[in-house]
Amino acid sequence: MEAWAESQGVTADSIVTLLGDPYGELTESLQMELTHFGPQEKGLINRSKRFAMYIDDGIIKIIRVAEKDDDPAGDAFPDITLAEAMIDAIKALPDDSKDEL
Repeated sequence: MEAWAESQGVTADSIVTLLGDPYGELTESLQMELTHFGPQEKGLINRSKRFAMYIDDGIIKIIRVAEKDDDPAGDAFPDITLAEAMIDAIKALPDDSKDEL
């Protein structure tokens, strides 16, 4: 995760936090396990769905999952989980539900 953060320019004082989940415990707790047979047939076992969350003071305010019937992994349609879409979603929250970006 450190190497990925470095390559993406994410520093210790960033508002972005990169988290690893090597045992899938967080993925399972969030019910974000990719259980569709398609990816599993290709050897992608215990993979997480493609998702993004906005958490404020321990409360999930926004969760976006990129999946469609014909693309359960969300690989072809990640748009709603990308930074720009999340920033727009955060800005659309009522003023009492967000911090200043």
